Formats: sequence, C-alpha cells, structure tokens
Amino acid sequence: MWDGGSSFLNSSGKKYILNDIDNNVISLHKELGKYANNPEKLLERLYNIIDYYGLSCSYRGINVPEEMKKKYIKTYYSKYNKEAYLKMRQDYNKNKDNVLLLYLLLIYGFNHMIRFNSKGDFNLPAGNVDFNKNVYIALKNYLKFRKNNEIIFENTDYQKFLNKIDFKEKDYVFLDPPYLISMSEYNKLWNDKKEIELCNFLDKLDEKGVRFGITNLIYHKGKENETFNNWSKKYNVYNIDSNYISFNDNTIKKDSKEVFVTNYATNRKESLS
Repeated sequence: MWDGGSSFLNSSGKKYILNDIDNNVISLHKELGKYANNPEKLLERLYNIIDYYGLSCSYRGINVPEEMKKKYIKTYYSKYNKEAYLKMRQDYNKNKDNVLLLYLLLIYGFNHMIRFNSKGDFNLPAGNVDFNKNVYIALKNYLKFRKNNEIIFENTDYQKFLNKIDFKEKDYVFLDPPYLISMSEYNKLWNDKKEIELCNFLDKLDEKGVRFGITNLIYHKGKENETFNNWSKKYNVYNIDSNYISFNDNTIKKDSKEVFVTNYATNRKESLS
C-alpha cells in the first residue's frame, strides 16, 4: 500500500519492506531491479523499444517538430506520440510478459499513472511528456538506490502485511491508499467502510508506538473525504503541493487538496511539495 515506489526513494533506512496489492506494480519493480548492476543495458533496451515504436525521446534529441509545438502548446507530446503509444499499449495488452513495455507506458502515459480496466488491460491514454532528462536522472537514481539497499517486495493486503511484522523502535510505516473521492480505476474497489478500517488500523499502530505517515485526498471536484478529514485532526496534518493534472489542457486542478498525515512531529513546513 504505497505509491508505486517514489516515496521510499526519498527516505533513509537500513532495510525496506514494500507492499502493494497490485501485482503489476511489484512485477515492474522486480524487473527494473534486475538491471541495478547494469543500468546501461536497461537504457539500451528502453531506447530500442522507443525507436521501434517511433516515440519522441527529448533526452536523446528526438524531439517533436516545432510546428506541432506551436500548434499544440501544452499538449504536443500527447499529440505526437498518440499513435505510437496506442500501438505499444496494444502490444503490451496482447502479451504482458514484456514488463519494460509497461514501464514505458507509464513514462509516456497521462500523469505517469498505472491503470488497468476490469479486463486486466492497461488503458491509460498518452500523456504530455516523454523520456526526458528528468526521467533519465530518476531512473539512474532508482537503480543506484536498488543496488545499495536491501529491499523486499510483497504483494498482499495491507493489514495482513503489517500484522505479520514485529515492529521495532524507530521503524516507520508509510501508506498511500486508494483515494476514496477520486475517480481513478484502482480506487473503485475502495469504499468508506475500508477507509474507516484503515483509520482504525492506524490508531492501533499509534497505540503501539509505531510511527506512520499517510497521504490522502480530502477535497476533490467538490467532494470531501469526511471520514479521513475528521480522523486526521487528532494527528499532524501537512498540505501537499499537489499536481492533479487536467488531461484536456495539462493544467493543474486547483480544487483538490492532498495532505500528508503523521503521528509524530516533523521539521517540515506546513506545506509539502
């Protein structure tokens, strides 16, 4: 129950145990981890796939034509890569053995989300980004982190996962659950009952002296997550500078409020980014 893996990369620990109920997420991390000692081999394979489908790759100087940039000022990547992206997505859905295709679907997909429909097919549309310098740096840093740290991946329900751990002093639990009031595909199996169960579970962790942090969305498109919002008031709440992007024009949605809640005091400012 974590956010695809980005948060643990910004932490410092002796050992990491990461869990997600989505097997696709775990499979992706396991596949990328195979290249921890040979990043250049991974890059070679990714570039070959990018070239095969004819996607842009600004990091390597394969750019969108200037006339298209002028015509579609904020969405030129999605316009340029759309057909190639859809072909890559179709090929991945035919045979999901090539996990590197999934990685690139996330890189080139809308908002870098991982989303599958009820049939198990990846269904995210093309996004307004490509394999750029930031992606390259992030991938290199990820592989370096994997090489230098002990990381165990699990794929089960979060309560079963956490209940079997014998927590020690200074252990830390981070959770990034499905957001109850958002409309993402992977949130459709989440409901208010499960939200209440999660809050109660965190209260029990707090009673045991286990430090935790959790992100959630409390306002979105005129909706309020009253359950989480009311529960969070007993703890420390920090606003996150969120980046909920509109697919139509690539602008940030201003009506959303994402928060980070902890049962311990941090040295961070009230707003996190």
